Amino acid sequence: MNIMVQLSLSRKLAILSDAAKYDASCASSGTEKRSAKGTQGIGSTAPGSGICHSYAPDGRCISLLKILLTNFCIYDCVYCVNRSSSNVARARFSAEDVVGLTLDFYKRNYIEGLFLSSGIIRSPDHTMEEMVRVARSLRLEHGFAGYIHLKIIPNADPALVEEAGRHADRLSTNIEMPTDQGLSRFAPEKRPEEIRTAMAGVARRWQAGRADPRAKARPERFAPGGQSTQMIVGADPSSDATILTRSASLYAGYGLKRVYYSAFSPIPDASANLPAVRPPLMREHRLYQADWLLRFYGFEVEEIVAGGSDGLLDLSIDPKLAWALTARHLFPVDVNRADREMLLRVPGLGARAVDRIVATRRHHRLRLEDVRRLCASLAKVRPFIEAADWSPGALTDSGTLAEKLKPAPQQLSLF
Repeated sequence: MNIMVQLSLSRKLAILSDAAKYDASCASSGTEKRSAKGTQGIGSTAPGSGICHSYAPDGRCISLLKILLTNFCIYDCVYCVNRSSSNVARARFSAEDVVGLTLDFYKRNYIEGLFLSSGIIRSPDHTMEEMVRVARSLRLEHGFAGYIHLKIIPNADPALVEEAGRHADRLSTNIEMPTDQGLSRFAPEKRPEEIRTAMAGVARRWQAGRADPRAKARPERFAPGGQSTQMIVGADPSSDATILTRSASLYAGYGLKRVYYSAFSPIPDASANLPAVRPPLMREHRLYQADWLLRFYGFEVEEIVAGGSDGLLDLSIDPKLAWALTARHLFPVDVNRADREMLLRVPGLGARAVDRIVATRRHHRLRLEDVRRLCASLAKVRPFIEAADWSPGALTDSGTLAEKLKPAPQQLSLF
C-alpha cells in the first residue's frame, strides 16, 4: 500500500468515524462467542482482552470500530449532519476498505468488533448489499469471530436483511423521532410504517432463530443479540412521557433489547425548525434511568413521570427517588418482610442488592449494618426502609429529604 492510499484511507477513517458518533445504538450486549468447537477465531471476544468501549451483560468490555460505510446520502433529514444538503466533507469506504480496517485494527489489539452504519446511497437495497458484503467477507472469507453490529436500512430487500442477520450479532433500525409526526416533519422522505415493518421483520426472524430446547435440530442463528433502536431527544417538542411511552410500545411490540436515547446536537447550517442549543445532557441520562425502571424494576410510564411537570422528568434527582418522594405512604419498607417487587422500588436498591437481601434474610433477620454491606449507598436507602434495629421515624416524611438526597453536580460527556 503506497503512502497516498494510506493517507486517503486515514482521511476517510477520520471523516466516517466522526460521522458515526451521532448514532448511539451501539452496544455489544447479547452476543455470544462465535468460536467453532471451542476454538477461538479472529476477533473472538474473550473476557478482559482488548481496549474497552462497550459493556456486555456479563461485565466484559468490548471495543468496537464504529464507522459509516459512507456519509453520502440521498435523503435530506433536517436533523442529520450527513443530510444531502449539508455542507460537510464526504467520504466513502469500499467493502474491502472496511474489511481491511477491521482486521488490521483487530490484529493491532485496538478492537474486538465492528459497528457499521451508512448513509443511503443509490437505493436502500444497494446500501444494504454493501454492508452485507462487509459482514459476509469478515465471517466467511476471514473467519472473523468478533462482534458485528449492522444497521438495517428500512425498505431493503428482506433477503438482504435475512443474510445480514446470519452474519451479524445484533441489528438495529433507528426509529429516530419519538412520534410519526416528528419524523414526517423532519425526515419527509422516510416512512414510519417502513421502519416499523423492518423492525417487525427482524423480530420475527429473531424469534424463529431461537433454539427450542425440546427440538433436536437447531434453527439457523439470526442476530443472537437481537435488535436495538435510537431516538433523538430534544429535536422536537416531544416530552419525556411521550418518549418513554414510545419506548414501552417498542419493547412490547418488537422485543427490542435496547432503546438508545441521543440528545440532539446542533449541526452546521441547521434549519430554523431545530432548536439552537442541545437539550441538557442530564435529560438523556434521566431517560436512560427511566428506561431501566421500565425494563427491570416493574415501573409503568405513568408512575415514572408522575413527579415531573409537563411530562418531563425531574433533572435534579433520579426518577426512582422522584417517584418515592411522591409515594411516601408506601414507605418505609421492611427489608425482612417486603416482597421483591416492593424492594425494587426502594431508592438506592438495585436488582442485585435486592436479590442479596432476599437470599440473606432466609437465614437471619437483617439489621441496618447488613443492608449497608449489601447495597451501594446506605444514605439513600435509610429513609425508606425498616430493619431489625432501624426505623426512619419522621425521616421518610421530612420536607428537606429531597434536598438532602440530591447528588453533587457532575460533568456528563456527550459521546
